[in-house]
Amino acid sequence: MNRVILLSCLLAFWGAFVSAARSPYQQVLQHSRLRGRQHGPNVCAVQKLIGTNKQYYTNCKQWYQRKICGKTTVISYECCPGYEKVPGQKGCPAALPLSNIYETLGAVGASTTQLYSDRALLRPEIEGPGSFTIFAPSNEAWAALPAEILDNLVSNVNIELLNALHYHMVERRLLTDELKHGMTLASMYQNLDIQVHHYPNGIVTVNCARLIKADHHATNGVVHVIDKVITAITNDINQVVEIEESLETLRTAVAASGLNTMLESDGQYTLLAPTNEAFEKIPQETLNRILGDPEALKDLLNHHILRGAQCAEAIIVGSSFETLEGTPLEVGCNGENMTLNGRAIISKKDMLATNGVVHFIDELLIPDSAKTLFELAKDTDVSTAIDLFRQAGLSSHLEGKERVTVLAPLNTAFKDATPAVGRELKSLLQNHIIKDSLSSKYLYHGQTLETLGGKKLRVFVYRNSLCIENSCIAAHDKKGRFGTLFTVDKMLTPPTGNVMDVLKADNRFSMLVAAIQSAGLTETLNKEGAFTLFAPTNEAFQALPEAELRKLMGNAKELANILKYHIGEEILVSGSVGQLVRLKSLQGERLEASSKNTTMHINKVPVYQPDIMATNGIIHAVTKILQIPVKSQERADEFSDSGLDSLKHASAFTKVTQRRARLAPAFSKILARMKH
Repeated sequence: MNRVILLSCLLAFWGAFVSAARSPYQQVLQHSRLRGRQHGPNVCAVQKLIGTNKQYYTNCKQWYQRKICGKTTVISYECCPGYEKVPGQKGCPAALPLSNIYETLGAVGASTTQLYSDRALLRPEIEGPGSFTIFAPSNEAWAALPAEILDNLVSNVNIELLNALHYHMVERRLLTDELKHGMTLASMYQNLDIQVHHYPNGIVTVNCARLIKADHHATNGVVHVIDKVITAITNDINQVVEIEESLETLRTAVAASGLNTMLESDGQYTLLAPTNEAFEKIPQETLNRILGDPEALKDLLNHHILRGAQCAEAIIVGSSFETLEGTPLEVGCNGENMTLNGRAIISKKDMLATNGVVHFIDELLIPDSAKTLFELAKDTDVSTAIDLFRQAGLSSHLEGKERVTVLAPLNTAFKDATPAVGRELKSLLQNHIIKDSLSSKYLYHGQTLETLGGKKLRVFVYRNSLCIENSCIAAHDKKGRFGTLFTVDKMLTPPTGNVMDVLKADNRFSMLVAAIQSAGLTETLNKEGAFTLFAPTNEAFQALPEAELRKLMGNAKELANILKYHIGEEILVSGSVGQLVRLKSLQGERLEASSKNTTMHINKVPVYQPDIMATNGIIHAVTKILQIPVKSQERADEFSDSGLDSLKHASAFTKVTQRRARLAPAFSKILARMKH
């Protein structure tokens, strides 16, 4: 289905991309033409927002989603700009009669602008010779003006209304292809600037009013119908902040941070201006901390500034924009409401300035870079771990100016039970705090990290995972003002000794320890290295028939061969196993590790207890002895002396014993040959 949609979009846009000079508006118009061509020549598909008078030419994405700002649309088919219907003929085959601007205003449905042109004595000018572009407010745009403003304009027609109409005019012919993003046009009222923005989605705005009917030619110019009455812009963004009473706290913060210079400068910005009410919603302690920290304050304010002017009318779906602070912000819409990160917190839209646009918001957007570690973790999926840090008396490391990285396990790590906070847990939690503010993208395999508890933790880098000891990072870093928060999948357990030390300290592995010693592998597992041991428990050994177990333990070479097959040549943490992972063993053959229902398996045998850490490796407990692949054992039978020893004892096995499925493959092969 996706391929069909993609192919359809590519074909629909092919004509639009033939000419590289085509503007986004023309590309969308071309797509609407292609969608409407089945209804006749010069017919465009138009999406109309149900319950409103808003309509849009449709691009490919909108066509298939059939939504604008999350609201359902219906498709209608209308004459493309510049064409009209002919009775008895299909589509819109006839070009509109070319007339002067005054007559064209009536033809394109801007009759109120035409009427006010009469009243303001503008008609002779726009009927006469010249070359003009007029951005004509629609009838609905005039009707939407507050009655007081409209009365003031109309009551003094020779001055105010004429000035207002002249501000909508430019003394040259301009089509949408020439309306470039970010350009300014000198209006015919005191040469005051009109701001033009031509967005990638094909929407064109002048002073944040959207062109709803564009490129209507006249004998003396061009008519574009817009959805608002525009007014002159004289203040920059900083001046807007200075004069608005509801932005008093923001004004103080801007002055303290020194950002007023930037907000006065040339350029184009979007300021998401938090009101006094927005600041009042923040805990006073948090607000005082940020206001008293120049770095945090600058990050806070920059997080409310987008590069470029983003008018509300240009937003028809959610899009990600990077703030000056560097964090992406989702700007979207829901019906008539403009949204930030999915929330309708914008109380006033499109306050224009000479260097951009201001939207008033009633909630403060605090970026991670201005937060403490406790604030980063608040109301997240690591809240249980953060509460344990607090109970353990480690709050000072997470709230102060200390540069640390906290490894915070997910709440799911405590689904069985939340541990009681005591001396042992406090010591463990200290080893979840690393002495530096790190970024996971700079960690490398084999790196060691020092904790507040004095432990050295190892970093393991896998194809699709990054782990610190047995804990693997489960989400993107959160970088705070001083520290960093790493979300990990489980509680970390620092190693307490080498592989042999760990095995000897655990009674479950007493038979394995004896086997390792008998096989002469003690020195191997004592030395420095990077081993993964799939450690059979006593239960695994006891599951073997007594005779087979006795025979195995009495044959050092065969025993060593089998034990080496349980030892991988690198460290494999269970959290790194998603797809099938093949691990080379000391015996030479490969082990196959996989994950099923969050349980690690080795050669399809479930791991009883994973991730027992050692200074020179990792131990995964299994309750079954792994069988060496048959082909490998056949080669071992042919070339090792242990096979001859096995033959000497084979006749002692009963027929019942020979048939047991648990019998080691090597011994089974030998007995089969004898029988043959």
